[in-house]
Amino acid sequence: MAKKLNWLRRFLSTAIGFLFWGVAGTLLQLVLYPYARHHQTNSLQTQLKIRRFVGRIWYYFIRYLSFGGVLEVSYKGFEKLGRPGQLILPNHPSLLDVVLILGQSPSLNCIVKKDLLNNPTMRNQILACGFLPNTESVELLEQSDEVLKEQALLLFAEGTRTGWDGVVKLNRGAVSIGLRSARVITPVIIRMNPLSLKKGHPWYKIPKKRIQYELIVGEDIHPQDWLQEQSIPMASRRLTKHLEDYFNTHTKDN
Repeated sequence: MAKKLNWLRRFLSTAIGFLFWGVAGTLLQLVLYPYARHHQTNSLQTQLKIRRFVGRIWYYFIRYLSFGGVLEVSYKGFEKLGRPGQLILPNHPSLLDVVLILGQSPSLNCIVKKDLLNNPTMRNQILACGFLPNTESVELLEQSDEVLKEQALLLFAEGTRTGWDGVVKLNRGAVSIGLRSARVITPVIIRMNPLSLKKGHPWYKIPKKRIQYELIVGEDIHPQDWLQEQSIPMASRRLTKHLEDYFNTHTKDN
């Protein structure tokens, strides 16, 4: 009986949480419309103000899910995030990863899927915050280089959520951005147990127990250490393999 009540509590909390997400996202579109409309001329200070506002909402969204028994989160080393010129590369096990990170470190800029610009609950948030749509183009490289001169940039280098097998496979182009433009590359390990909220996985298929998240900021990687006596393409291949091994070693038990 106790297990059934616990499951029901988590199911209702999840349902209410996703309903809140949709409603809040819709309201944010109205609030942020003036900033989104003029996103190309917004100053960095305006963008940071909006990021902190949106990040606060995401922070309390995670707090609500924690209170409702849906998940539990621990953060380690997040005081090291947010330095100008820092490219932050996490693995991507679930739907909530970007919310978990930006709710805790809202000043970060972020490269997001360009398809999200077609999402009616996300478009104005993305534009008003000054986030970069992932166009996989030379323009994105130039935009990332410009952002990293003054800001920290968050990029999920897998390009999509990790599959059910848990194997992390990175996009070499994401690593190339770090080698070309970043002063420092910082990996963030995201562990979750049990697995849930994968791509194509319905929200209502909740796991048998509360999801445990652990987000750990890793040691800095200095691009110049990888660029000595080798070209960017060669260094990119080697660093991509190094990071894949790093993530898979630290997440394989989850």
